[in-house]
Amino acid sequence: MAQQASPRPSALLDLPPPNTASALIHESEVVSSDVESPLGQHKVFLIGVTGGTASGKTSVCNRIITELGDQKVEILSQDSFYKGLGPGQDASEYNFDHPDAFDYDLFHACLKKITQGELVEIPMYSFKTHSRSSHVRRLVPSPVVITEGILVFYDERVRRLLNMKIFVDTDADVRLLRRMKRDIAERGRSYESVLYQYERFVKPSYDEFIAPTKKYADIIIPKWPNEVAVDLMAQHIRSKLHINDVRKIYTSLKVLPSNSQVRQLHTIIRNRRCRRTDFVFYADRIIRLVVEYALGILPFKDKVVRTPTGQEYRGIMGVEFQNKLCAVSIIRAGESMEAGLTAVCHDIRIGKILLRFKDTEDSEWNSSKDRNPDVIYLKLPQDIEDRYVLLLDPVLGRGWSVIAATRLLLARGVPEHKVIFVSLIATPEGIHNVYRHFPQIQVVTTEIDQRIDENGYALPGVGNFADRYFGTEEAQAEYIEGGVDVARSISEASQSSETLLASMGGMPMRRLSIKG
Repeated sequence: MAQQASPRPSALLDLPPPNTASALIHESEVVSSDVESPLGQHKVFLIGVTGGTASGKTSVCNRIITELGDQKVEILSQDSFYKGLGPGQDASEYNFDHPDAFDYDLFHACLKKITQGELVEIPMYSFKTHSRSSHVRRLVPSPVVITEGILVFYDERVRRLLNMKIFVDTDADVRLLRRMKRDIAERGRSYESVLYQYERFVKPSYDEFIAPTKKYADIIIPKWPNEVAVDLMAQHIRSKLHINDVRKIYTSLKVLPSNSQVRQLHTIIRNRRCRRTDFVFYADRIIRLVVEYALGILPFKDKVVRTPTGQEYRGIMGVEFQNKLCAVSIIRAGESMEAGLTAVCHDIRIGKILLRFKDTEDSEWNSSKDRNPDVIYLKLPQDIEDRYVLLLDPVLGRGWSVIAATRLLLARGVPEHKVIFVSLIATPEGIHNVYRHFPQIQVVTTEIDQRIDENGYALPGVGNFADRYFGTEEAQAEYIEGGVDVARSISEASQSSETLLASMGGMPMRRLSIKG
């Protein structure tokens, strides 16, 4: 993929006219044309924040995280990549503000993995012992990752990975006071040692190494705190996470191309006045479409056949449904997709997973404090590790059930990239959560809704898909005018766990706790 130049900061942030913003954000004359990809090759939007010691970098990062929500942003400090002091080296005589104090090879390697959405292990550095701990921090990249430090822009390899570069410019006197307060309270240093290091190392290093990197910045924030500047940045980053940009963040996310037929099918099943018989009929139609689309992800190979006319036809053949592909339904809603699936793949084997969250009976619709549910029932093909798996659930809400089910599949030896989650509707929050845990999974859906309401339903949504499909809507007539086909209420349709498991032809498993 050809490298693309980042747009000019003024276009990037859609800043107000100069007379209102010039005192808030200064744009550098250098445009970031050396970024490897604005988001095309990268799966993560990587922001670099730099500035002098105690300039307010961490505060800027935390403010952006607050604006965007803690599930969408991760922060990585360059301080984690300090080299440990060697034998005989005195911390008071060591220049921690020099580029040689950092392990740039490891810093670059970690950032490179992050941009590709890979899990990385970040070293942990102690400023009291001036050495790396034996423990590491495991970082699962979010759609946005911010890396901050005094010399983030110094190494060209690191600069090329950054999608946005921000320099926090603060007066030297203010930085000195902040550094004294921080180092004495958090790093166990004395007043004299802080002042000595500042005069001998910190200020000279700022003038020689840090201040010159200001020329690489896309945005310069003067005189932090600067609320308006951060609001503008947060607004831009938030636009990167909008539903129209989700596919740019996650390259393995596939959305069924929309046309008049797809929109019509969604209009029918989303209509609250839709009779159950019509809902089932049209839901099965759109399920067949998305299953066909998901099958297109599977590997194909060239195949030559001879037609009835005696001529050769050079085509392709995909994996064998019977031996190389299977499906797994997340009970209960996932079972509603089986009819459409078998209409496309006659001989496909289907496994089932039944989960119970400990919070409430419907933890999928809640914040799910306990995201490690009990496994009530599990029936999978014996050789599932050798197959591609279509994981079925019609609506991706917050994503906890999908995450738990995927953990079970991986525990059975299924490679992450062979898991294809298929749904009809997905939400941005659910997509972010799933990819946060499994960056190599493939997600296929037909439409991405706007958001989730306080009850956990996708909006504009389709309501409770399983209830509408199986006819178990309780008192549906109370909120739907006109004729409604309601088979029975939830209470009348409920079965005991033993009866339910017996009807599925499997033996109940002992309850297992899924650990991730």
